[in-house]
Amino acid sequence: MFRFASPLFLLLIMVVVLILFLKFKKKSFGHIKVSSLNGVESLSLSFMVRLSKFIPGLKIIALVLLILALARPQWGDKKMNVTTEGVNIILALDLSESMRALDFKKDDKIVTRLEAVKHVVRQFIMKREGDRIGMVVFGSNAFTQLPLTRDYNTIAFILDRLEIGAAGPRTAIGDAIGISLKRLEDIQSKSNIIILLTDGKSNSGELAWQDAVKIAAKRKVKIYTIGVGTKGEAPFLVDGLFGKRYVYQKVDVDLDALKKIADQTSGSFFQAGDIASLEQIYEMINSLEKTKVDVEKWVEYKELYPGLLIMGLIFFVLYILLSNTRFLRIP
Repeated sequence: MFRFASPLFLLLIMVVVLILFLKFKKKSFGHIKVSSLNGVESLSLSFMVRLSKFIPGLKIIALVLLILALARPQWGDKKMNVTTEGVNIILALDLSESMRALDFKKDDKIVTRLEAVKHVVRQFIMKREGDRIGMVVFGSNAFTQLPLTRDYNTIAFILDRLEIGAAGPRTAIGDAIGISLKRLEDIQSKSNIIILLTDGKSNSGELAWQDAVKIAAKRKVKIYTIGVGTKGEAPFLVDGLFGKRYVYQKVDVDLDALKKIADQTSGSFFQAGDIASLEQIYEMINSLEKTKVDVEKWVEYKELYPGLLIMGLIFFVLYILLSNTRFLRIP
């Protein structure tokens, strides 16, 4: 959206137009007595004489550009209060070592499971409006990466910087649910959900996932579980004596546990073996039930006045130089 931050300054353009009109109306021409004008009309005007007629226009252009700069033109979206639909969402993402498995493709390029997840989750985040979204990451331990917020750009920024192994090599699903429930207590909402994504089985942490699920069910928090990859072996890139090489290692995702977590909290279970299925899953979650909330939308405007200011000054300086040198007019 284009706008002027200080549109009242545009009235100065009307003042400039009025002054030009009055000046033209009162303009008088000098007279000189000559015996005859025969032959004068046939004389051709030189290029410089013709060009001199446009010199006053430089001043007018400069004034208009400077007035437009004072009005501060901006490009962006306006800030407004709207009533929209939204929920509290906690993204619980697995950063355990098994997320290094190279069994996903993005743009015909083999990528790790985490890179595939980042790509799809980023798209999901930017499609949401009015939701508060937080992020919990887990491995051997679980911790809050980002509390509930509507700053989607910050969420995407943090998401891009997640690294495998940052929370330890193992998988603490119970702790991840527990921390997520804690974050949902920060801001009350009629609808709270956790999107739990993992490719392993719970083998670490202080809180058993069964106990965490009971708490979630009691608080009416829905948990949508996503199992990434499949059971069996998956390729990993490891360092060897002769450089990096691919090896197949067993990856065991506990699909039964994820199904139980979803069932006991009135959520849904999904399994994703590639990016296409991941996108479909998050698209489905994107259409979840929502509640009405009042949201104040903030968008930064890009200031356009510097360019107009510079151009106005250039035209003004050019007018001063030319009108006092080559095109100096002597009354």
